[in-house]
Amino acid sequence: MSSTSFSLSAHSGFIAVLIASILWGTTGTAASYAPNLSPLAIGAIAMGGGGLLQALLAHKNIRSHLPQIRSYYPLLLIGMVSVAIYPLAFYSSMRMAGITIGTVVSIGSAPLFTALLEKFFDKKALSKKWFISFIFGVAGVLLLSIGESHSQGSAQTIATDQKTIGIILGLIAALTYSLYSWAAKKMIDRGVDSKASMGLIFGFGALILLPTLFFTGSNLFDEPVNLYVVGYMMLIPMFLGYLLFGYALKTISASTATTLTLFEPLVAALFAVLLVGEQLAPIGWVGMALIFVCLAVLSKADRSQQLT
Repeated sequence: MSSTSFSLSAHSGFIAVLIASILWGTTGTAASYAPNLSPLAIGAIAMGGGGLLQALLAHKNIRSHLPQIRSYYPLLLIGMVSVAIYPLAFYSSMRMAGITIGTVVSIGSAPLFTALLEKFFDKKALSKKWFISFIFGVAGVLLLSIGESHSQGSAQTIATDQKTIGIILGLIAALTYSLYSWAAKKMIDRGVDSKASMGLIFGFGALILLPTLFFTGSNLFDEPVNLYVVGYMMLIPMFLGYLLFGYALKTISASTATTLTLFEPLVAALFAVLLVGEQLAPIGWVGMALIFVCLAVLSKADRSQQLT
């Protein structure tokens, strides 16, 4: 592959993650239309259902890779377990620690976990530009979350013990997100088709995740809007979003991909302001600007790495 075609492929991967982040950023607004449905149930059916759809779409690709499954079975096991844990830990973190802390810990620390996985297991050096982009991105997510929290005037008091558990769950969510992204990238690098890789990881993860609906989704069919919400989240953000994410992993590193998804909370905030009518404090707009700086620096770092 020539350097020009590689650059174009990496650029398309970069764009694919940003589009996926836009789709993922709509989930908070969509969920607001089903306030009586447990966020755990929404996460389980959206990610679980989307995972099954990915497996069905890639069933031919998956069958062709099954004879070699022993060679990447450990990666598949890590990925599927992480997919099952991630949404439960993420939504539980926001419920116990608050939306602001849960978002910052879960989304903000995921790129760092992914970078550490690549450094220690893949012996991949991290550039200074990546660290700069990561700092700008995390600072942006933090300020954006604070801006959302201040604008809502939340008076909710969360006990210290509960908040601590929420932070731990947020770290678990970040780690599991990093793990399934890293595992999928490793499988793709070993020659597994990207659709098959994502279909296997998310399909098997769904088999673990969906049974939790017996405990969290008892009122799923009480209102038609619940079905509309989970149907949208299953088909668009989770199914289509992760197809794009899998495509991107063919050409960019997992650490770059997870850092790019810091764009997600920015999109979520914009949708909340424009469609739900929420207000955003000035510090939140500063956070948005920092996220854009993060993406600009990361884009430069990505191009420099391609040239190298």
